[in-house]
Amino acid sequence: MKKIIVIAGPTTSGKTALSIKLAQHFQGEIINADSVQIYQKFDIGSAKITLEEQNNIKHHLLNIISPKDCYNIYDFQKDVRKIIPQIDVPFLVGGSGLYIKAALFDYEFEGKALPNNYLDEKADIEELLQVVKEKDPHLVLDEKNPHRIISAYQHLNQSKLRSDKQGKNTPLFDFLVIYLDIDRKILKQRIILRLEQMLAKGFIQEVETLTKDYPQANFNIIGYREIKLFLEGQITLEEAKRLIISKTFKYAKRQKTWFKNQIKPLFVIDALSDDLENQAIKIIEKFLKKESN
Repeated sequence: MKKIIVIAGPTTSGKTALSIKLAQHFQGEIINADSVQIYQKFDIGSAKITLEEQNNIKHHLLNIISPKDCYNIYDFQKDVRKIIPQIDVPFLVGGSGLYIKAALFDYEFEGKALPNNYLDEKADIEELLQVVKEKDPHLVLDEKNPHRIISAYQHLNQSKLRSDKQGKNTPLFDFLVIYLDIDRKILKQRIILRLEQMLAKGFIQEVETLTKDYPQANFNIIGYREIKLFLEGQITLEEAKRLIISKTFKYAKRQKTWFKNQIKPLFVIDALSDDLENQAIKIIEKFLKKESN
């Protein structure tokens, strides 16, 4: 089974810097697993790694989608599963837990949204529901949602019934997950400092440009949403900063809980450890030497 190393952790924990050092040591390549950094132009507010910081390490799924386009977890799952087998030593790096889990496990996600006129083309939803029930009686389905019924109907011709795919928790790869943990007080201090650094680098100007050039882009992202509200005159800059810090800190706490509950085994390392890199190298070396299932 193909081996993959995951470096995860909250914002400001040092995932990016550590992953570069590890990729250099093991001659690996990095796959981005941050749902915002996939987009172009969303740079400062997402703490996206710069070309210089990449230090000649090849990065995948970073900066690849225009802000005017939509890229969801379904797209990521398809793309990342094509990329992983092509890399000798792949490192999946980021804090988006669902994206990481979608890459590692045998989950099925809905595809693209159905066209608006699709429902109009189907004469009888009840008739479609009846066909689905007959062909796949074990499928758990929201019978009041026409889109779900049509989607289930579309999948009937696949070789595997959707009921057979539901609830899978089967790993597709032999994976190692290293989670960088950080003391809460220091985490909050770092979040405050990073926000000030982002503002100094031109975060407000970045959001202003994005809203003008790509008004249809998704700004429902911590940081971008609050700065946009400030630019619209709905809140003050101080209120925006307070909200960003509070929401980022709460999100970081949820990330830790999520990873501890959802990903096993999980190697937790203190992000502030003096020998962080050496600890990670030893864990990875042992993992790479171990025979896969």
